[in-house]
Amino acid sequence: MLLYLNHPKSLKNLLIIMNEDTKYLPIGKVAQILKLINPITGKPNTHTIRFWEKNFKQIKPKIFSGNRRSYDEKSIVVLKKIKYLLKDQGMTIKGVKKIMKDGDSDLDLRFNNYINTQKKLKLKVRKISKLVK
Repeated sequence: MLLYLNHPKSLKNLLIIMNEDTKYLPIGKVAQILKLINPITGKPNTHTIRFWEKNFKQIKPKIFSGNRRSYDEKSIVVLKKIKYLLKDQGMTIKGVKKIMKDGDSDLDLRFNNYINTQKKLKLKVRKISKLVK
């Protein structure tokens, strides 16, 4: 079953539902979720996700007709962790591979703390900007 989000002719806004438990998002939407956007063109950097897919076996996209990659929630969480370690923590691919391979449970705790901190910072910035206005 296919469910179109915005415009039915736009494949960029496609959400694929295989069954009620599994939802797949196209690579462009995943890049937007991960905030992998080219600052000059404003387009999603999908090549980064494809590169990570080749380097990390934990990322398993569903490939539909026409070689369209779609990612489930589990793969998106793995991509978020990889982005956190590579981009935010400044680790190397080799170091991230080791952590992902070992299944570091401390990683989940650090990642969750990072997300909570980011949410708190956003709330504080919004409050300050309201006070300044």
